Amino acid sequence: MPTNIFVSYPSDDLERSTAFYSALGATINPLFTDENAVCWVWDDNIYTMVLKRDFFASFTDKQVGDAATAAQFQIAFSRDSRADVDAVIEAGLAAGGSEHGQAQDYGFMYSRDLEDPDGNIVCFNYMVPEAAELGPEAYMAQRGQA
Repeated sequence: MPTNIFVSYPSDDLERSTAFYSALGATINPLFTDENAVCWVWDDNIYTMVLKRDFFASFTDKQVGDAATAAQFQIAFSRDSRADVDAVIEAGLAAGGSEHGQAQDYGFMYSRDLEDPDGNIVCFNYMVPEAAELGPEAYMAQRGQA
């Protein structure tokens, strides 16, 4: 059985989060969605659970941080091209998100960070397939850019 990845984080406004993540292209798994949580499916094995803040707090005895002022996690999703990265960022901006920092272009990898309306950061990136196979240093050396 493959390993499934579930990343959960709190939201102050589940309806707003639902509109935002829907605009990014994730789909809802209704079996794990109710008035307290929305389960977002990114692919067959990767899910994000957006939980109402008080419901999220019921899973831990630690203080739940405020994503607007403190980093809690970073999740990154790969895309098939630079254009796909730009398209998902633009969709997120149109849905109420904001870009967090500048686009990062390392030659072999391109990434942009999107802040959701609660302040959680979601990264989208594209890596040249050969760089993923060889590793960044070997790929850049091959191209005379080491």
